[in-house]
Amino acid sequence: MASERIRKIIHVDMDCFYAAVEMRDNPAYRGRPLAVGGHEKQRGVLSTCNYEARKFGIRSAMPTAKALQLCPQLLVVPGRMQVYKAVSKQIREIFSRYTLLIEPLSLDEAFLDVTECTHYQGSATLIAEAIRRDIWQELALTASAGVAPVKFLAKVASDMNKPNGQYVIPPDKVQQVVDKLPLEKIPGVGKVSLEKLHQAGFYIGEDIKNSDYRELLLKFGRLGASLWNKSHGIDNREVVVERERKSVGVERTFSQNITSYEQCWQVIEEKLFPELESRLSKASPDKAIIKQGIKLKFADFQLTTIEHIHTELELEYFKQLLRDILKRQQGREIRLLGLSVMLKPEEQTKQLSFF
Repeated sequence: MASERIRKIIHVDMDCFYAAVEMRDNPAYRGRPLAVGGHEKQRGVLSTCNYEARKFGIRSAMPTAKALQLCPQLLVVPGRMQVYKAVSKQIREIFSRYTLLIEPLSLDEAFLDVTECTHYQGSATLIAEAIRRDIWQELALTASAGVAPVKFLAKVASDMNKPNGQYVIPPDKVQQVVDKLPLEKIPGVGKVSLEKLHQAGFYIGEDIKNSDYRELLLKFGRLGASLWNKSHGIDNREVVVERERKSVGVERTFSQNITSYEQCWQVIEEKLFPELESRLSKASPDKAIIKQGIKLKFADFQLTTIEHIHTELELEYFKQLLRDILKRQQGREIRLLGLSVMLKPEEQTKQLSFF
């Protein structure tokens, strides 16, 4: 292992979170294909869907019209973001009973470092089971969990026994798991990178592990270096709770590209803005910002950003930014959409509050 102290990391991922909350609150939705968001049939995109809908090939960020073609009986309901945020807060409270080292990734997933946790004799496996049990007993929702000594493998493991399951990768099995791990399962490896890796003869972790580091660096740059480390079970990233942040951002990479202003705006209004608001509240309780901006990645992987000076986080101000940035679209489909704000430096904020 890369570090002397073996860490115990849990990645908790709620199962089809928004859809699960809807099915919990309305029993009539259970057992039938359900999707949340995308209520405009012609232009909307889905926020998420339940497992019954996924059997038809339906995925989050898919245009509603396409989803209804795949599954005409699909029930599409509008999202209730305030409810999801409130439930997310309850989930976070359950996490905090076991550790204060919590790194939220979104409303429905987080990393937890339980290395120093004394519950259940310090067994990360039993702690993960207890967290999932608490979530089920108190909130009537299911969560999946991955347990590993490093972050990227905890995230990989949480996907191995979904839904409502968990998977443990103990320290002595790390190399064995990584060797057989398909590269597409490693967080950060996208479709285009995967294609290039396949062309170069790399398919699983073992292929990377047995390759020449300099050659990887030459062919794939930072991705090559990162994959080489991961192929040896190395991931030294800590679970980050608090640090002085210069910016706060949220983004979505779509499984199906989107094209229109309306689709982009729906994703911003229903998913990205509420998440950004939630993250900003934690990063800067007084929401002291300097700028807000939008990021787009097109289907050809060109990335473009736009921002303007604005000292308050306001949904309406993203409308003009979105119109302006879409002028650069030139007919291309959009594969990623993100929002960000730049924070005021802490010293400046303190001085302003003093005056």
